[in-house]
Amino acid sequence: MSDTPILQIENLSTYYGAVQALRSVSLTVQPGEICAVLGANGAGKTTLLRTISGLQPAAPGSRILVNGEDITGAPAESMVRRGLAHVPEGGGVIVDLTVEENLRLGGLWRADRRDRAQALDEVYELFPPLVERRNQPAASLSGGERQMVAIGRALMARPAVLLLDEPSLGLAPLITQQIMRLLHDLRDRTGLTVVLVEQNAASALSITDHGFVLSQGAVVARGSSAELLADDRMRHAYLGF
Repeated sequence: MSDTPILQIENLSTYYGAVQALRSVSLTVQPGEICAVLGANGAGKTTLLRTISGLQPAAPGSRILVNGEDITGAPAESMVRRGLAHVPEGGGVIVDLTVEENLRLGGLWRADRRDRAQALDEVYELFPPLVERRNQPAASLSGGERQMVAIGRALMARPAVLLLDEPSLGLAPLITQQIMRLLHDLRDRTGLTVVLVEQNAASALSITDHGFVLSQGAVVARGSSAELLADDRMRHAYLGF
């Protein structure tokens, strides 16, 4: 792995009106890593991803760098061109469109049609269940299949960093395990960097390299996934298992 972080967050603060949602958060993620962002509901996990991807403004003094480029304050619509893809909580699948129409949306900005077609083939290779459903409306899919579509649509942009918010939300434990294994395999196959926000801490730490724990908008712990799993005090106080 490169010594240069692919994602670097420095003193990141965010406000919703007068309420401070993030408090001087700093973290680094190296290329090819899967990084867990953990914490209870309301800890600031979703706000962190929304701020990185430009959906929520960062407070003055904050810095967000991707591959060394300062993207702080850049418009959200430019982020995919800067190497970021964000899968929000719930996936955001457009239920009135077919599976393939949803997937193609992720690559519309790319001018090279042949590359878009190749990216689509790669997504179908990653998610075989979607092949036979490619012409079905997304409304007909199960929760796990919708999550596959949401992740596949993000991968159509060939991102350097995938920001993934609560992919296990509302899914059965078996489907959650499949999604987690898929993320691990995807990293191993493509070198994709993943920032995974997940309330199911045990599941997330089983496939990540390291993690950060948020509480009330601040980082209260960081370390390798093995270290966080082994820290009984941290697990009981912040991770709920």
